[in-house]
Amino acid sequence: MGKSTLFNAITKAGVNTANFPFCTIKSNIGVVAVPDDRLEKLSEIYDPKKVTPAIIEFVDIAGLIKGASKGEGLGNRFLASIREVDAIVHVVRCFEDKNIVHVENEISPVDDIETVNLELMLADLEILEKKIRFTEKASKSGDNKVKNELEILEYVKTNLEKGVPVRRMELSQDKQKIVKSMFLLTAKPVIYAANISEEDIDKDLADLALVKKVISYAEKEYSEVVAICAKIEEEVARLDIEEKETFLEELGIKQSGLENLVKASYRLLGLISFFTAGPKEVRAWTIKKGDKAPKAASKIHTDFEKGFICAEIIPYDTLLEVRSYNSAKEKGLVRLEGKDYTMDDGNVVLFRFNV
Repeated sequence: MGKSTLFNAITKAGVNTANFPFCTIKSNIGVVAVPDDRLEKLSEIYDPKKVTPAIIEFVDIAGLIKGASKGEGLGNRFLASIREVDAIVHVVRCFEDKNIVHVENEISPVDDIETVNLELMLADLEILEKKIRFTEKASKSGDNKVKNELEILEYVKTNLEKGVPVRRMELSQDKQKIVKSMFLLTAKPVIYAANISEEDIDKDLADLALVKKVISYAEKEYSEVVAICAKIEEEVARLDIEEKETFLEELGIKQSGLENLVKASYRLLGLISFFTAGPKEVRAWTIKKGDKAPKAASKIHTDFEKGFICAEIIPYDTLLEVRSYNSAKEKGLVRLEGKDYTMDDGNVVLFRFNV
């Protein structure tokens, strides 16, 4: 409950909300700025005409009920939409309110989580069973590679039947490659967004019984829990920066729940940011942790990767100390890195290329 309300707040997209199940009938997509204090500091140094944050895309997907894997409710639409995302933010109701209905007429966040997980596992089992039947036929040729694939598929199927989602299974790299190729739903990482009441916004999570249950459940699968009040976040989204800061201060919190959620999503996806900076624009760019310099350069333009020569790099903290890229160069603090360099979060970069 509160999924579309939260989406409204996080994207200011004006998605329809109402006090009944299945309010979201089709997927809505919103692009959200990733909160990053470093952009403000870099802007103080460069005084740019434009500041552009990194972004992350959120998709508001139709909810589901028991039987979704068999097409109940809007299950088919839900499952089709969720296959296209990289991770799941599962909004779970963690407050009592007799004026807001619940699809099961009972507030039990763990039951809600298990309903979704069960339907995703059933959908995965259906895919696996089809794949196993096909692979069994192919294995009769005696191909060891196909036999190995069949063993992996049966291992995953057995664990799913025991109620273990793919993301909690111990899989070698070889097994991961096979599983990844099938786009199984329970392989996707999850963040649980515990939607709490306005009265609970400044309370310790350890004092909130329903949230504690979600945290206990999430710990078993090494998932993160972010407490958030969708109703308050919707109010915050309407305010300008100064009003927002005052409002949060009055509530006794330093950072909005949405900012925590976006940052947690960024971490979950294994994303980091690097910066380009100058008088025209200071900008954060999103890359995967472990990406090499040429791959990062392609985020700016594909020509940068094709004609990559080198990357002039200075860590953000170093630039903040010297307050000038030119000063950093004079002091030998700017490094020249080649094609094999692995990017670090916070690198301020100037790419050299020739096409």
